[in-house]
Amino acid sequence: MSELKTMKTMQKEVDAYISSFKEGYFPPMELIARMTEELGELSREVQHVHGMKKKKSSESASTLTEETGDLLFVLICFANAQGIELTEALDTVLNKFKTRDADRWTKKEEI
Repeated sequence: MSELKTMKTMQKEVDAYISSFKEGYFPPMELIARMTEELGELSREVQHVHGMKKKKSSESASTLTEETGDLLFVLICFANAQGIELTEALDTVLNKFKTRDADRWTKKEEI
């Protein structure tokens, strides 16, 4: 089993890969379009696995893991291109949810 990567490590790894090409990162709107495409592919796979619409025998095999990875890759590309540090972005949104929505959902009892 491989060691877990930090978000910072993932961002650096994606940046090293993209930086190895002259073209570099796609423009922001292209990355958003790619993210939308990848989200659609993930949605389709969720439908195949958990929904009523099952995969046709002629459709190529893909997995939730693969499609989630594709979406994550493009999201990291977008964050890198925009100078967004994803750990900081996640910490900010989690803090918002913990304060704004503190009493919104039914909490589980602690053991």
